[in-house]
Amino acid sequence: MQAAHPVLSSLPPARPWYTHRWPWLLMLGPFVVVVAGTVTGYLAFSGQDALVVDDYYTQGKAINQDLRRDRVAASLGLDLVLRYDPAAGVLKGRLLARGVPQASTLNLHLAHATLPEKDLKFIVQTDVRGEFVVALPMLERARWQVLLESEHRDWRLTGPWKWPHAPAFEVKADAAAVS
Repeated sequence: MQAAHPVLSSLPPARPWYTHRWPWLLMLGPFVVVVAGTVTGYLAFSGQDALVVDDYYTQGKAINQDLRRDRVAASLGLDLVLRYDPAAGVLKGRLLARGVPQASTLNLHLAHATLPEKDLKFIVQTDVRGEFVVALPMLERARWQVLLESEHRDWRLTGPWKWPHAPAFEVKADAAAVS
C-alpha cells in the first residue's frame, strides 16, 4: 500500500461551500438587484401617474377658450401682485386694471407642479384698493402655477411662481403674448 502524500495529508478537511464567505458575497449583488427591481416595479404600478390626461383632445380644444380669457385680461390691462409671508401665514394680493384698483370676487388657484392633491383653491374678495388677504398654511418648496380668474371665469391671469426663491409674484396680462 502506498503512503498518503505528505502535503495533502497536512491540509484540513474541505469545508462545504456555504461555510465560505465568497459565494455569499458573489450572490449578494444579484439578490440586491432583484429586490431593487421588485420595489421599483411596485412603485411604478401602485400609483397613478397624475401627469397623464385621458382625454387629451378635449383638453387641447379647451386651450383656445383659455387663450380667449387671456385676451380679455389683456384688453382690461390687468396686473396681479402676490406676496407671501410665511411667518404670518398669509398671502396678500392686489389686482389692478390699467393701474386702477379693482373690487370684485375672484377665484385663486395655486396648482402644485406635480402633485394635484396639494393644489389650493380660494375664493377671495378684493377691497376698494384692489387688495385681498388669504390665510395660507406653510407652502411646500415647489414651483406653483398661479391662476387668478374672475368670478364668472370671463378672464384669467396665470403664471409660474417659484417658492421660496421668489417671495413675491407678479403677472401682467400682455396682449402681445396671446395674439
